[in-house]
Amino acid sequence: MDPMLAKAVDAIPLPDSVEGGLLYEPKWDGFRGVVTFDGTTVEIGSRGAKPLTRYFPELVDAFREQLTEPCVLDGEIILRTGNRLDWEALSQRIHPAESRIQKLSVETPASFVAFDLLTEPDLPFSERRAALEKLSLNAPLHRSQVTTDVDTARRWLEQFEGAGLDGVVAKPLAAAYAPGKRLMLKIKHHRTADVVALGYRIHKSGAGVGSLLVGLYDGDELKNVGGISAFSNAKRLELIDELEPLVTRTDGVAATGERERNRFSSGKDVSFVSLAPERVIEVRYDQMEGDRFRHTVQFERWRPDREPRSCTFEQLEVPADYDLSKVLL
Repeated sequence: MDPMLAKAVDAIPLPDSVEGGLLYEPKWDGFRGVVTFDGTTVEIGSRGAKPLTRYFPELVDAFREQLTEPCVLDGEIILRTGNRLDWEALSQRIHPAESRIQKLSVETPASFVAFDLLTEPDLPFSERRAALEKLSLNAPLHRSQVTTDVDTARRWLEQFEGAGLDGVVAKPLAAAYAPGKRLMLKIKHHRTADVVALGYRIHKSGAGVGSLLVGLYDGDELKNVGGISAFSNAKRLELIDELEPLVTRTDGVAATGERERNRFSSGKDVSFVSLAPERVIEVRYDQMEGDRFRHTVQFERWRPDREPRSCTFEQLEVPADYDLSKVLL
């Protein structure tokens, strides 16, 4: 079953903005997982229908031990390090080698946060959630917190980021489960930062700029912190001409570099055209993961009034730490 999806909105909606009301939940930053248990076998599917079962044997064991009857759960696979979620450690769990999978399942075990019970998906969410509450779940299996109070949801949006969470989701209480449909509403942080353009990658079509690589200064070092993409066809072509004066060259040939590879980009072209660090861009972002933007950022505008060297990590908002144990139930 494809999971139901969420549409991004700018602010937490009021409960009466949707017929039947809304239930608010923390937005977990992990792998979406739909778990099917037939009484014996456990299967974990992802948002893209990619099987995740083999990568998380410790969760398979937990589902078999704790679930007493066939059911389908919608939730999020997460991994914690200390008092916060750790996306990087979670991404390392997707590995082709069985020996590595078994090793990591012990060294960096994952957890599962359930937020919907899909045994009867045509029931309204209020009834599905009530049925989920009746399940007896213990770590590493959890149930997501919920509230109908919008002020509590606003507090969650601010506080839970310090534990590595990704925002807040609002779910219509009267709605049946709608696979692949964006009936839920997600609210994330909206922030801006000034960054330095340090390179670009050609679009997969072969025409124009596919993505801009951007950086921030850490002392004298310009560090790659992420990228900007989703340009229109016209903007992609326009950027080629606009960035041409910045292209660094060796003996008349454009200098290129290569981004650090990971298991998600192992088969992709990660080369880029290097740019002289002379142009500043204001971007929109939601959160950081270590010293990189957690998600692709959005182009806001060029900042000709800013000096590249002024674009440092110090400008970034750092959320106050929050204990993940206070979020997990």
